[in-house]
Amino acid sequence: MKMMRLDKLLATLGEGTRSEVRDLVRAGRVTVDGAVARDAGMQVDAEKSVVALAGRVLSYKAVRHVMLHKPQGVLTAARDKKQKTVMDLLPPLYAAMGCMPAGRLDKDTEGLLIITSDGQLAHRIISPKKDVKKIYYARLDAPLGERDAAAFAAGLHISDADGTFDAKPALLEILSDSGCEVRIHVSEGKYHQVKRMTASRGANVVYLRRERIGALDLDPALAPGQWREMTQEEVALLEKEDE
Repeated sequence: MKMMRLDKLLATLGEGTRSEVRDLVRAGRVTVDGAVARDAGMQVDAEKSVVALAGRVLSYKAVRHVMLHKPQGVLTAARDKKQKTVMDLLPPLYAAMGCMPAGRLDKDTEGLLIITSDGQLAHRIISPKKDVKKIYYARLDAPLGERDAAAFAAGLHISDADGTFDAKPALLEILSDSGCEVRIHVSEGKYHQVKRMTASRGANVVYLRRERIGALDLDPALAPGQWREMTQEEVALLEKEDE
């Protein structure tokens, strides 16, 4: 049982500000368990009461998890005054419930991004100690081959304009005869890591898409910019990363 003021519940669900939802209640547009609500301050069970706005039943979940196919040209951030962010792709409900991106993708990178209100789950995904693998598909402007795959497997020493670090051993799959299409498996998330790894071997990324986080694959039915709520089974795949 999760008791909550009706106006707070409506605002949390993204139906307006507290003052706006009070106006909706006064106008008789809100029902609770089939009866028209008269008091915006009435206590309702957010998880069990049937709350409807203009006949549309509202659904409360204490925790929300979203799978987004992040498109190119959008920032991975909660908000930005000048540029569009991934949170702008979702209804206001998700920001109101405290959802945040779990990790980040570069502005020009697309692919799988998890947006969640569960801080512990987000920590599992992004914490270096959890060693959660991420898989990327990349197209390059120059070929990579078996020597490069061996270098990836041994662990690359990266030294460039963005700094210096020793990358953990990673798997490089060569997907095309040209050597310009590859799949890269990494278990850490340094700044521009995949781009810097390939650049250190003489190949620049011209297109990058994240396909998998841990055991969770990007839903192929989601086009760039599309999203859906995750299933319990999908959330469980990510929670197992803590085991």
